[in-house]
Amino acid sequence: MKIIKKGFWFLVVVFIIAQFFRPERNEGDLQSINAFLAETNPPEDIQIILKESCYDCHSDVTRYPWYNHITPVNYWLAHHVKDGKKHFNMSNWEGNSIKRKDHKLEELIDMVKHKDMPLNSYTWTHSEAKLSEAQIKSMVDWANMVRLKYSLEPVPE
Repeated sequence: MKIIKKGFWFLVVVFIIAQFFRPERNEGDLQSINAFLAETNPPEDIQIILKESCYDCHSDVTRYPWYNHITPVNYWLAHHVKDGKKHFNMSNWEGNSIKRKDHKLEELIDMVKHKDMPLNSYTWTHSEAKLSEAQIKSMVDWANMVRLKYSLEPVPE
């Protein structure tokens, strides 16, 4: 019994000390998304979906919930954001080729259609991010229109 009590207090002390160590936060500004918005020209309903369901993990603009102040949760969230930006980053849109942009939108369509995005772990705490069938259709239609625009642009040699 004594060893369990010592183990418990050891874990409490480790947990408290861990609170002083935090990952880097993803806190850019909304201007980093302007190039993406200007080029893809999403209608207002799509802009709302992007803001509520995508920006936190797929741009330099993350709204952190209160529980991000708790270690190790903050490391888990930081990993999700880093991984999300690696796959699709609206803040880094301008530097990509037309071919890459088209491919990223193709992936977006696939992920949204199959309800792989937004992640279930995200929608548990952000219920407004869960997409309805109508929102999924709107997102897919918009992304397909942008892809069509890209297919009509001349490819630089």
